[in-house]
Amino acid sequence: MSHQPPITAPSAAANFSFFPLLAVMIWTGNTLVTKLASVSIEPAAITFYRWLLAGLILSPFLLRSVWRQRAIVAAHWPKLAFLGLLGMGMYQGLAYEAAKTTSATNMGVVMALMPLLSTLLASLFAGEALTGARIGGAGLSLLGLVFLSTQGHPAELLRGAARTGDALMLVAIASNALYGVLLKRWAVPLSTWQQLYVQIGFGTLLVLPFWWLAPSSPITANNIPLILYAGTAASIGAPFLWMSGIKRLGPARASLFMNLLPLFVALAASTLLDEQLHAYHAVGGLLALAGVWWGQRQPRAKVSQVAT
Repeated sequence: MSHQPPITAPSAAANFSFFPLLAVMIWTGNTLVTKLASVSIEPAAITFYRWLLAGLILSPFLLRSVWRQRAIVAAHWPKLAFLGLLGMGMYQGLAYEAAKTTSATNMGVVMALMPLLSTLLASLFAGEALTGARIGGAGLSLLGLVFLSTQGHPAELLRGAARTGDALMLVAIASNALYGVLLKRWAVPLSTWQQLYVQIGFGTLLVLPFWWLAPSSPITANNIPLILYAGTAASIGAPFLWMSGIKRLGPARASLFMNLLPLFVALAASTLLDEQLHAYHAVGGLLALAGVWWGQRQPRAKVSQVAT
């Protein structure tokens, strides 16, 4: 009886491109949650509660397997702790703090720098080629985001005064870009779930002193739905998808999907918050999409080598 071989390699490789896209969609919802949280809970509190909740949810499934791998964790704990600091502590915590003192427009423009930072850092530390397509794609996406964020008037950026939140957001984005590069380069011999779990543990411990020293911010009926979303979908689902995408696509290519976040947020706000969309949303969004497509392209020679 003849049997057709399953078609797995091309389709699986294509599906990996959806991992960072799905992560960005979850983070879109988390951006709305962040806006709501700014008036109902302290940044340090929601950062600590979300990772604590995520760790508690994952413990029944991962604690035993991680304990069996304790020798690997002990051998690589400085790297795992640093990744937890970058991805769970600095990026998430500083983004919450930045939202208090800067505008959404400025945050969107700073977030657009992530592909550029990731591409540069990947070329310096991970040995990835700094191709013209990646530079051009990141630049085109950045142009689209600037157009989108400034409502079609890019010159407005020159009139804005610097704020503390802008600097905090820049540090947050740089930490996340470095997180992606190091995650790919170090390749700690743990499964993605195990590594995520250990990083969450270190991140929670590192955020604990900031939560302890922050103004009191108890859990209430108003903020518990925000904590639940941040601690489940945004803290477990999105990081797992993002880490999986980085491992297969590389940090520079995966980070290009972050350019879609402001576009998704604008669409979500128009649907859920009845905000009106304008022509600059379409222009900026199309430029961002074109940049992602361009940056995802591989040189023809490299594609042929992979095929053989």
